[in-house]
Amino acid sequence: MYYVYILQSQSDKSLYIGYTPNLRARLIKHNKKQVISTKDKVPFIVIYYEAYLNRQDATGREKFLKSGSGWRYIKKQLFHYLSDNKKKPSINTLLLCFQA
Repeated sequence: MYYVYILQSQSDKSLYIGYTPNLRARLIKHNKKQVISTKDKVPFIVIYYEAYLNRQDATGREKFLKSGSGWRYIKKQLFHYLSDNKKKPSINTLLLCFQA
């Protein structure tokens, strides 16, 4: 099983999109500053995830979510959650980082 996930930084409200076969372990790595692209923005919480049966489907979905159309999908899907936050993320605060 592979997971495509969206994290939100609790320090600056920026979003991070990634994929992993172990979501719990990956979140721990992010929060222990073991991921270079997010180490300055800890702590993180998972605000959204999807499960896929194979890696190719997960990476394809991750790539889509990091696109302009994907960003619009995220904003629509998480409208109420993002509206409740004091600082709303914009496309400029989306960390477009790929990982293995």
